[in-house]
Amino acid sequence: MVSLTTPSGQLGWQAAAFDLSGTDGKRHTLDSVRGRNGTVVMFICNHCPYVKAVVDKIVRDMRDLAPHGVGSIAIMSNDPADYPEDSFANMKAFAARHGFPFPYVIDETQEVAQTYGAVCTPDFFGFDREAKLAYRGRLDASGRSPDPAAQRELFDAMVSVAQTGKAPATQNPSVGCSIKWRRA
Repeated sequence: MVSLTTPSGQLGWQAAAFDLSGTDGKRHTLDSVRGRNGTVVMFICNHCPYVKAVVDKIVRDMRDLAPHGVGSIAIMSNDPADYPEDSFANMKAFAARHGFPFPYVIDETQEVAQTYGAVCTPDFFGFDREAKLAYRGRLDASGRSPDPAAQRELFDAMVSVAQTGKAPATQNPSVGCSIKWRRA
């Protein structure tokens, strides 16, 4: 496991379109998951200890953001050939076990992760109502701890985006396991 920190994001870039297969048997696009006031695009996987530690808080925060008009989607971009725990069948079980209220989709070609510049799991991108990047940072400060008292940084940032169109100026990078890229 390689632990990485996301680079500082250039805010304001337009979210890239995608069309990916979900664990619910449907295709999901950026337009189909966009909220009227913003959208969270997150890169996660099943096997990462950072994701496992915070997955229930991700579910809580995405549920709590929905009434604010913020949509969300989780994308799994790891190579399941080398990481079988991240297989599509295991993605279905993981989403069901944790009650995902958002689509969980597979990026089989890894093109979406590359286009977004995702580097780790979890990696969070928060877009405003025009689908411009407003937040690139962590869920909270808990890292690999499930600390329920950690300040809800992503949640707070996206509520601000939903209400004012702006995220906080200070944004802390995500920390997590590297995305498992296919070998050439």
